[in-house]
Amino acid sequence: MKFRESTLKRSGGFTLIELLVTSAIVSILMSISIPAFSRWVPGYKLRGATRDLYSDFAVARMTAVNLKGECAVVFNTSTNQYRIWACGPNKVFDNASGDDVLVKTVDLSHYGNGIGYGSGTATSPIGGTFGDGITFQSNRLVFDSRGTVKSATGGYAYLQNNMNACYAVGVIGSGVILLKKWTGAKWQ
Repeated sequence: MKFRESTLKRSGGFTLIELLVTSAIVSILMSISIPAFSRWVPGYKLRGATRDLYSDFAVARMTAVNLKGECAVVFNTSTNQYRIWACGPNKVFDNASGDDVLVKTVDLSHYGNGIGYGSGTATSPIGGTFGDGITFQSNRLVFDSRGTVKSATGGYAYLQNNMNACYAVGVIGSGVILLKKWTGAKWQ
C-alpha cells in the first residue's frame, strides 16, 4: 500500500520543459505583434488629434452661441498649434484687443508620430487648394453668435502623420462641422 501512495503523490509547479515551451510561444507572438502594433499607433494618434480638432470646433461654435459673441480657432502652422479665442457679447474677434480671452491652446506635436498640418498622400483637396494645410481665410475660423461661420465660405484644416495618412476637418458657412478621411483615392 505504501508503494501506491508514494507514486500517486505529485509535487506542484511546472516542469522546465513546460516553462521553455510557454516562453517560446510568448516570444513568437510578441515578435509578430510588435511590428503590427507600431504600424497601428501613428494612425491611432492621427485619428485622436482629428477627433479632438472636430470637438474643439464644436466647442468654439457653442461658446460663440452661449456668449452671444464671436469665438475663433486660430491656426499657426509654423508652431504646429491652434488656439481657441472667445470674446464677449456683441464683440468682434480681432485677436489684437484685450477683449479676447484665450480658451485653449493645442499643440499637435503632443500627439506624437509627426502629427501636423498637411495633406499627406491626398492628391485632391476638398474644394480649393491644400495651401499650408489650412484653407480657412487668414488661417482662422470665426463663429458668430448664431453659430455660423463669419466668412460665408468656411474651410478645412488638413492633418497628417509621419505615415502620410490624412484627415480633414472642415466647416461650411452654415456652421456644420465635417470630418473626412483620405482613403487613397477619394475623401470619405
